[in-house]
Amino acid sequence: DLLLSNSCIPFLGSSEGLDFRTLLLDEERGRLLVGAKDHIFQLNLVDVNKNVKKIYWPASKEKVEICKLAGKDAHTECANFIRVLQPYNRTHVYVCGTGAFHPLCGYIELG
Repeated sequence: DLLLSNSCIPFLGSSEGLDFRTLLLDEERGRLLVGAKDHIFQLNLVDVNKNVKKIYWPASKEKVEICKLAGKDAHTECANFIRVLQPYNRTHVYVCGTGAFHPLCGYIELG
């Protein structure tokens, strides 16, 4: 119904099946951060398909191999699923992912 009424703009970058899980809305700067499987997206609030910025942040190959050896599914469990997007200060966001069952965190400079 939303598409038919022209009251929404679908995000075209989602065709990769990235399992979107975490959102951080930054109204002041007009952006939305989206955590997904192995990726973090920065989207424009006016048009989510305009000037999309993307960070590719996979789990290390070693951690993925250990995950698979533990009997986990390589496609649905052995990846870096972004779970935390938290403002840190005016220029950085604190980010954490599952890291193929070996959690990892870091800071992203927004700019």
